[in-house]
Amino acid sequence: MGRRDAGPFIDIAVAICKNCRVVNRFCHALMLVVLLTATTSMHWGVLQSIAWTTMLANNLRTGSLAEAVQKTFDGRHPCPLCRQIAAGKQSEKKTEFVTPQFRFEFVSEAARFVFAAPTAFTLSGDRAERVTSRSHAPPVPPPRPALV
Repeated sequence: MGRRDAGPFIDIAVAICKNCRVVNRFCHALMLVVLLTATTSMHWGVLQSIAWTTMLANNLRTGSLAEAVQKTFDGRHPCPLCRQIAAGKQSEKKTEFVTPQFRFEFVSEAARFVFAAPTAFTLSGDRAERVTSRSHAPPVPPPRPALV
């Protein structure tokens, strides 16, 4: 009876564990997108795309496709979100920090090549003496692949 009650919970836990790799990869991809967005100011582009999509959908309700596209992208009919995005871009440009320019100065020293012979030198024996031969036969029957 205890097994019957715990069944759905065990099934959910097994399903979650099977999808752990998928969730991990999704989280890594999402983190990469967030970092790229934050470091390259790509968030303004994403917000502008959302604003244009919303404007196009609203303009399609009142006119043809050509008129809606014209009205959306002509710049003379900005929506409130477009105005906020423009104001946000301007305020971000004003508050940008000036990064100090550091110059790395490396001392140029003339490279000198010095060839020094080794202090101890011995001749090694013939290579054939060091190679051991394999005299045993292969196993019978031959090994089978582990993943079949």
